[in-house]
Amino acid sequence: MSTQNLKQAGSLGWLELFVCSIRNRRIKLSSQATDHKVDYHTKGSKLLVPSEKLRFLNKACIIRNPQEDMAPDGKASDSWSLCTVDQVEDLKALIKVIPIWSAGMLKSVNVSQSSFLVLQASTMERHITSKFEVPAASFPSISVLVITTWVVLYDRIIIPLASKARGKIVCLNLKQRMGIGILLSTISMAALAIAESCRRETAIEEGFSDDPDAHLNISAMWLLPHFILSGLAEAFNAIGQNEFFYAELPKTMSSVASTLQGLGLAAASLVSSFIVSAVRDFTGGEAQESWVSSNINKGHYDYYYWLLTILSLVNFVYYLVCSQFYGPCREEEEEEDEEGPDR
Repeated sequence: MSTQNLKQAGSLGWLELFVCSIRNRRIKLSSQATDHKVDYHTKGSKLLVPSEKLRFLNKACIIRNPQEDMAPDGKASDSWSLCTVDQVEDLKALIKVIPIWSAGMLKSVNVSQSSFLVLQASTMERHITSKFEVPAASFPSISVLVITTWVVLYDRIIIPLASKARGKIVCLNLKQRMGIGILLSTISMAALAIAESCRRETAIEEGFSDDPDAHLNISAMWLLPHFILSGLAEAFNAIGQNEFFYAELPKTMSSVASTLQGLGLAAASLVSSFIVSAVRDFTGGEAQESWVSSNINKGHYDYYYWLLTILSLVNFVYYLVCSQFYGPCREEEEEEDEEGPDR
């Protein structure tokens, strides 16, 4: 990647673009899509005119006065006054994927509940044989195993068999995979809420309400559906989201695409902390234990998981809306172009 492209993809380039748009805010945009004589684009660029979406940003690449805006070598005399069509379209592409990116955040919040899950598993029956007990901290690794297994099955068995049966290449597109992942994450939290409700009832029935470390007569296999569904959710959404960013963002922004998922995980960690703090403040008091009490037998972690389930369901609807407004991704457009002549 060249130094110029790095600059264009960087935050400084985006700031320059916004400043240019504000400076040119009084300019009226032409309604003629073919009028590219006033749009600044680099030599050899395939983008001659900006797209119609987010038209306000198009003002950043309008040449107001060629003598003042352009240097003798054909480049912009001031990058804070004039940007290229490529820069405008790069920023538009990033803004366009942000809603899809944000929809994956709550799924990451669900994944971050592993510390609570280990605490639950430690109180449950974890013996596979009379001599072997599965460590409580090992249960989250089930999701990792599911991810690995599913990726192999999907790529090497399911897709080839489905394609052979249909007589053409068959696969879920990226938006479908991300949506399935969010839905599976929602179902996994419902399964976890049910498992915790059963675990808590067992603790109360056995008289261990005041003993959060007591070993209960309930199998830790109750947690298995959650870990399996959570693993499948990651396999669909996390991998699909990563591929989506790389496919939808320009090649000059590949470094940005590689950091979006990590940024989402960091943001999800903050959101998770906020939710836990809010639940603790609103449900706890002098006369009662909060849902996320340090004593898991007196608290109501099942209610907390149901709350996450409801939030996840709302998030799924939000994703569907974002996906609808996003329109077809490049993968879908390419498939339509290939199938066009055959129709």
